[in-house]
Amino acid sequence: MSDVLIIGTVAFDTIETPFGKVEKALGGSATFASYAASFFSSPAVISVVGNDFPKDYVELLKKKDIDLEGLQVSGKTFHWDGSYEYDMNEAKTNKTELNSLENFKVKVPEKYKNIRNVFLANIDPEMQLETLKQVNRPDFVVLDTMNLWIKIKKKALIEVIKKTNVLLLNDGEARQLFDTVSLVKAANRALELGPKAVIIKKGEHGALLFTKNKHFSAPSYPLENIKDPTGCGDSFGGAFIGYLAKTKDLDEKNIRRAIIHGSVMASYNAEDFSLDRLKKLAMSDIENRYKEFQDIREF
Repeated sequence: MSDVLIIGTVAFDTIETPFGKVEKALGGSATFASYAASFFSSPAVISVVGNDFPKDYVELLKKKDIDLEGLQVSGKTFHWDGSYEYDMNEAKTNKTELNSLENFKVKVPEKYKNIRNVFLANIDPEMQLETLKQVNRPDFVVLDTMNLWIKIKKKALIEVIKKTNVLLLNDGEARQLFDTVSLVKAANRALELGPKAVIIKKGEHGALLFTKNKHFSAPSYPLENIKDPTGCGDSFGGAFIGYLAKTKDLDEKNIRRAIIHGSVMASYNAEDFSLDRLKKLAMSDIENRYKEFQDIREF
């Protein structure tokens, strides 16, 4: 039975970086998040794809025991075309084709409604709200978002934040959402809305955790080979909630450990396009890099 419910996008990604290019590779926030979560837990996905979505992609996800009953099929698959310069922290969107995502209506399958852990991966906040309406009072809700929703659907996003336990943002989004240059002020204002914790992702510079009385600075991993950062934030979020679902421990110290596991998964994801690096990953690789993170932070 699934123990993590993930709503987000399943997409085709066309991506060009200084280190290569892929056309219509498997992507989307729910894709990266569920694949990363699957190393620790049993994810279920709510999303939509088109009739053009390859069976090979479906089988790849199913092989990781990702439940796809909530994956609707209609029209053509959402397609994002983006590129990166040598500053890999920021993507340039060349083209977005919403396709089936444009008319997507959230429908939570009956067997998903009692899943206790919910990850609202990056998607329209109104869809995130609709998901929460259809599930039965989950124990733990994690929310991710992006600058677009802050710009055009801020009111709905604030409503989602009020219903979550942990808010994930990158540093630019945190400043944008709360109109401040101070990440500390942004985190405190987010905490005032209701979440018990706020995690601010800083890309190659690690991540910051803020709770009511404490904060924690997680290191980044010094990668020598970076091909494509697409999906790193989603992989972080999926591994984060997957680890917490597995350990069933929401203590602040275990949340710190979950952040490091998220950072481990994000660092591996950046080493290749799409899921190509994660497909080759073993638990021993995750454990070894986790130990390296511990050594980086020890002094």
